[in-house]
Amino acid sequence: MTKEEIKDIVKSIIAEIAPDEDVSNIQNDVPLRDQLDLDSMDFLDIVMELRKKHNIEVPETDYKQLESLDSCADYLIGKFNG
Repeated sequence: MTKEEIKDIVKSIIAEIAPDEDVSNIQNDVPLRDQLDLDSMDFLDIVMELRKKHNIEVPETDYKQLESLDSCADYLIGKFNG
């Protein structure tokens, strides 16, 4: 799986949990919380959807790795391809 595919997966999860957000304009290197109206529960929903739909476990100590789309892709590529 490529980093771009992973970014698309993350965007689709965000679109599901925050349907009012426009995910088409998300900047890759800016923290998601700075661009979108996501609270801590929304963030947990992202983590839960990764686990439920893709069997990806993200320990709480690694949540900081999911700050932006780029950091999500960098962190998750090993989990998708590992």
